[in-house]
Amino acid sequence: MPLVPMRQILDEARKKGYGVGAYNVNNMEQIQAIMSAAQETKSPVIIQASRGALKYTNFTYLKHLMLAAVEENPNIPIAMHLDHGNSLELVKKAIGLGFTSVMIDGSLMEDSKTPSDYDYNVRVTKSVVEYAHGFGVTVEGEIGRLGGIEDGVGSGSEHITDPKQAKEFVDATGLDALAIAVGTSHGAYKFKGAVNIAFNVLEEVRKLVNVAIVLHGASSVPKELIDDVNKYGGKMPGAQGVPMDELKKAIRLGVSKINVDTDGRLAVTAAIRKVFFETPEKFDPRDYLGPARDTLAKLITQKMKDFGTAGHAGDYAPISLQEMKRQYR
Repeated sequence: MPLVPMRQILDEARKKGYGVGAYNVNNMEQIQAIMSAAQETKSPVIIQASRGALKYTNFTYLKHLMLAAVEENPNIPIAMHLDHGNSLELVKKAIGLGFTSVMIDGSLMEDSKTPSDYDYNVRVTKSVVEYAHGFGVTVEGEIGRLGGIEDGVGSGSEHITDPKQAKEFVDATGLDALAIAVGTSHGAYKFKGAVNIAFNVLEEVRKLVNVAIVLHGASSVPKELIDDVNKYGGKMPGAQGVPMDELKKAIRLGVSKINVDTDGRLAVTAAIRKVFFETPEKFDPRDYLGPARDTLAKLITQKMKDFGTAGHAGDYAPISLQEMKRQYR
């Protein structure tokens, strides 16, 4: 089974009311963990890479890691997604590498820090849609602005999505998936005190737009992982994420794609710190990267069950980018 358009994975999720996790990767062990979880739970999966990940892997290495994942898991629908693309040029490079989905974050300027205005967002997003759809590639955009900063992305300020503007944005750009800001935040320190998700905004957006809704900044920051990081020498006081019950509610209200990055980092870090702390004589990378891979696979397996993704890998026949290209026409 080749890589499939993310549009198909999300359309199928919308039909049956479940969520699909989009898991960030930087190396072989992370991809192996994600695919192990997808295989165990029989889940379709979105693997995504940020600009930082592409730079870290020198682009071509990540491409071939993805090809290996597809070759080893022919029964699993897999989409490869560019997370927080900042320009049409980067989108072109990702599509050239074989990505089947791209995000263009026009809520920020090309530096990925400075807030943009609505007209800029429409202009840059529409240019990406026109280009990507010519290859059958899915496009995700963003309206509103999340708080927090992660992987060099974020203005540090939050702007909750206006539902009416969200509809105008979708109509003006023709995108396939819309990331909205409803109170979640990038990073491990999402809230200071009580969790406050604007579910009323999510409900209104769902009523007004007919594309997949995406939730960024959706890591749960599990307490047990934070405890392990701190127990084995880390310092992460006050880290707090989005409780799984809140994510399940968001899925019931219409969210189809849930981005998970921080939780994966925490799982890997906690496992590696434990090995170094308990067995300081270890120096073979396999002795700590192996447990890190296992811990991440366990984490993602549970998320696939919690999001409702489990069991849906065989629900539909995958379509190609060429078929998706014809549908866009």
